Amino acid sequence: MTKAILPPPDSRPARGGRGFATFDDPGSSLLVDEYGAPDFVALQDSADFRELRRRITVFVVPATCGFLLWYLGYVALSAYAPDLMGTPVIGVINLGLLFGILQFVSTITLTLTYARYARRRLDPQVDAVRSLTAEDEA
Repeated sequence: MTKAILPPPDSRPARGGRGFATFDDPGSSLLVDEYGAPDFVALQDSADFRELRRRITVFVVPATCGFLLWYLGYVALSAYAPDLMGTPVIGVINLGLLFGILQFVSTITLTLTYARYARRRLDPQVDAVRSLTAEDEA
């Protein structure tokens, strides 16, 4: 159901009632309620939204688990294997210092990788979900 003209805010009928200039449009694919606001329950059940959630999960879960393992491994090695972390690599640079610097490198790399993934895979899907509510036209 879509609106041709929205009624003034004070003259809206009680929730569930028919409003001014309301037309039944069974062919409409917009997921909006009777007031033209997004119908979040219907939107959450849509295939486009489920695909967006899947794409987010495919990247975020492995990236988060991998980064946490790498970070906690660094902390555990620092606490429980100080001899290993104190192993000289080049001059005064030891393995602990090298792993510490690699923490920064991995954080920056993960951030740039996520930004690229979001730009290529998530943003087009977000646009598809927004098109279900005509939010992108506003």
